[in-house]
Amino acid sequence: MSQSLVTMSYIVATILFILSLSGLSNQETARRGNYFGILGMAIAIIATVMSGAVTSYAILGAALAVGGSVGLYAAKKVEMTQMPELVAIMHSLVGLAAMLVGYANFMDTSSHFTGAEKTIHEVEIYLGILIGAVTFSGSVIAFGKLSEKISGKPVLLPARHWLNLGLLILVIFIGKWFLSAAETGGGFFPLLLMTTLALAFGVHMVMAIGGADMPVVVSMLNSYSGWAASATGFMLNNDLLIVTGALVGSSGAILSYIMCRAMNRHFLSVIAGGFGTASGADAAVVEGEVQAISAEETAQLLLSSKNIMIIPGYGMAVAQAQHTVNEITKFLRDKGKKVGFGIHPVAGRMPGHMNVLLAEAKVPYDIVYEMDEINEDWDDVDVSIVIGANDIVNPSALDDPNSPIAGMPVLECWKGDTTIVMKRSMASGYAGVGNPLFVKENTRMLFGDANKMLQEVLKAVKS
Repeated sequence: MSQSLVTMSYIVATILFILSLSGLSNQETARRGNYFGILGMAIAIIATVMSGAVTSYAILGAALAVGGSVGLYAAKKVEMTQMPELVAIMHSLVGLAAMLVGYANFMDTSSHFTGAEKTIHEVEIYLGILIGAVTFSGSVIAFGKLSEKISGKPVLLPARHWLNLGLLILVIFIGKWFLSAAETGGGFFPLLLMTTLALAFGVHMVMAIGGADMPVVVSMLNSYSGWAASATGFMLNNDLLIVTGALVGSSGAILSYIMCRAMNRHFLSVIAGGFGTASGADAAVVEGEVQAISAEETAQLLLSSKNIMIIPGYGMAVAQAQHTVNEITKFLRDKGKKVGFGIHPVAGRMPGHMNVLLAEAKVPYDIVYEMDEINEDWDDVDVSIVIGANDIVNPSALDDPNSPIAGMPVLECWKGDTTIVMKRSMASGYAGVGNPLFVKENTRMLFGDANKMLQEVLKAVKS
């Protein structure tokens, strides 16, 4: 394939990737966006293979077979509840690839750059490995936290901010050392030292972030993986990889910014510690008696209400209750009830987690609302049902300045007539914060597995 045809193929693939990102910004066009992305990647792979850059088709075929098999297995076996940790571990693979490509480029004796070109190439290698290492180790820790193999509570080292600043300054000085050593054919030791520090920085950065900020962390690591891919593109002199990485990196950064704004947070404050960190005082103790409710009583409340709002959380994902929720929604709407879904920007464990679950269950898009769209209308809600959510409906975020989640906007469902909270137990949420909502006078607790209890509610409303 001629170089001009390869370039044209890359341009087409880039356009398809842009259309894919555009499609993924809306639930109704998300499926089409995925198709654009698949087609763009297929064109990119075929164009790269046919460009003559491949020296061993057998090795390439084996790599594609192994990678494709792993991807296919993950798509079939990984449940929706495991999607956040799957996304995190996929980000780690991008970071690892950037590291390996960087070292391969550094040890490649076939390249003969001189002067400024050599210096630029060495800077590309250094930055590619640096970003890749931070992305790799940070994503591995995020995977551990999201899969609950590592505690979601932040690990705060003494003088952690000074430690981060010190690591950054040290990496800059090591970079200067690396460039000097590379001029005489050396540089491997400073490169290895920087990689070790970058891996440690990635671990420390994500370990210090509390559970309630993990959706922002997933988005942030998505951005890092994009920049790592872009740096790899510079190392390999591949325009498509540069552009694709920049698209992923910039979109991830924009999404992180949007989520931080929705949470009334600064992006740097999330990286510096995040929700769940010590605030200098003790959070208020939740005191009071909870009022339990049965599935039959819940059904009676729903049937006697006109305006119903459902707030899904991670507990709904764990119980795989979205399909039952949709059946109840259909039945109530057929009875003339107004039913809506309130989605918090950080509900679940990754951006858009609840939207994906509801779309999977075929919940109509037009009754799914973002927090800003409904937070002024709770006075008109007769019954709100909280399904496995905790931190996103916690009044202490607004009322308790000592709370670890103080200042985070939440869904103010307690302003409605009645709130029904579905939980397995009285355990605190992912951020480890007690919730005064559970003991409010107009709150009723429906304990048990969400899917089982909702099936009982469905049976009761139909009978």
